[in-house]
Amino acid sequence: MAIAKAERLMNLALCLLGTRRPLSKRELRESIEAYLEAGSDDSFNRMFERDKDDLRELGLVIETVENLDGEVGYLARRDSNRLPPITLDAEEAAALGLAAKVWQQARLAGAASGALQKLRAAGLPEDVDPYGAHGALEPRIPVHEAAFEPLMLACRDRRPVVFDYRKANAAQPGQRHVEPWALECWRGHWYLAGWDRDRGAERVFRLSRITGKVRSRSGRFTVPVPDVVTVRETVASWAGETADRSARIRLRSDAGYPLRAKATAVRELDDGWDELEIPYGHGLDAWLVEFGPDVVVLEPAELRADVVDRLRAVAKG
Repeated sequence: MAIAKAERLMNLALCLLGTRRPLSKRELRESIEAYLEAGSDDSFNRMFERDKDDLRELGLVIETVENLDGEVGYLARRDSNRLPPITLDAEEAAALGLAAKVWQQARLAGAASGALQKLRAAGLPEDVDPYGAHGALEPRIPVHEAAFEPLMLACRDRRPVVFDYRKANAAQPGQRHVEPWALECWRGHWYLAGWDRDRGAERVFRLSRITGKVRSRSGRFTVPVPDVVTVRETVASWAGETADRSARIRLRSDAGYPLRAKATAVRELDDGWDELEIPYGHGLDAWLVEFGPDVVVLEPAELRADVVDRLRAVAKG
């Protein structure tokens, strides 16, 4: 439904921008397929008035003109709807170039590449390479999860969704009813932040743990969507970026270098193990599980129990 309306608005905008004289409702109805399919004149009139208002809210200047016969027509003059020239300095162009390049593995790669070409034509000199200062490193945001695209569209259109989600410490997935807020990438993994209707609280879901299809649901959101800064803070906390305590672990001497980089204290032991003190926040248990038998949690007890539960869930398959 959202795509059909967007196509209808685009067709109406093109008609109004492409004409040199005002077009009547009758002429517009005959020119746009969606209007031809309207069941009645009343249905068409309601649809046309809504579309006209929506285009005006989007910034299109639509003029209403009455001819000598009293017939009302509509048009959007190009000079009234032309944007000012776009100028980009080298740093701005480089930032936009990198933003386009990180989407190379997503289905948006074609659109991003096309947008970059238009930006180059609009203000980026041909002799300026937007990637020149970053030639040794090529930033990427991998998007392999099938849930990414439907969730991105649901976040954009503010549509509730339903999906099956497998928690790290659960053997079987459970169904979740979510009002999606935003998608964020942390440490190479994509997360969805949103409102979990079943639990009546905000939650963060790792996309790699979503199983099956993401299904859209009708209806509006029941809670306000937080600003983007708040959403990112929520994802950071749930992804383990925010730590308010310390944990003590044993780590094999030749393993776990990412953990060593986070450690606030390291003590060598005599049996091929080291004892580390590391920041402890939400998500640490999931991270420790990734190191398998090279890590043993000493304290706190709840962290040790969470790691054991996750390992048992993995063992059960």
